[in-house]
Amino acid sequence: MKKLLMLMVLGVFLLTGALLWASGDGQEQEEYDEDTYGPKDPIIWVKPVKSVVFEHKVHTMQGGLECDSCHDDLFEMEAGVAEENEDFTMKTLYEGGYCGACHDGSTAFASNTRCTACHIGARGQARLLGADGATEKTH
Repeated sequence: MKKLLMLMVLGVFLLTGALLWASGDGQEQEEYDEDTYGPKDPIIWVKPVKSVVFEHKVHTMQGGLECDSCHDDLFEMEAGVAEENEDFTMKTLYEGGYCGACHDGSTAFASNTRCTACHIGARGQARLLGADGATEKTH
């Protein structure tokens, strides 16, 4: 079961990378504009559970969202603020808060249907960041 879950997580990352590569939008790696598309590096939340990965470029470059689609109504601009809120829970998300404002099954996939699209777990985080954690970028 654990091997299957890990294969699914790896598959999600490979698929995301393939979709970004195949999108052919002309955005070269060195041309990535963080002021337009958000931080280049993924945000990895470790609360309330470890670990959830969020990539701005999937939402901005691929999804066509603007920064103000989520900031400052759903999320503060400063990374990590939402994670410190007591209501930063899956229950709140299922009720339309935070990511759940769009991940409702209509606007985007429902948050309770594709858990491993975001939840990568502690081992997934270690693989994403490297075993030594030297490049850790958590919020």
